[in-house]
Amino acid sequence: MAKPKTKWSKGMSFGKPTGWRKEDTQAKRRRVVLRSRSGDLLATARALQALANLTSDKETSRKAGADASYFFAWYKIKKSRRQ
Repeated sequence: MAKPKTKWSKGMSFGKPTGWRKEDTQAKRRRVVLRSRSGDLLATARALQALANLTSDKETSRKAGADASYFFAWYKIKKSRRQ
């Protein structure tokens, strides 16, 4: 008998909602999601990367992935300046 298919993410908690919407402008999406994570660049990037990996919508995946890359790059720059 075949095992029923379930998503690996079912039941996982990704924390509080981000407020991110694909219909918003790029600047607004990034501003809203950064505020939802209290200015933590790495947490913001990880939340967006999870969204990009879990969605089946191509547009959402592309936009969330681009926003995640932006926050990872910004985090890398800020981290290098601290040292």
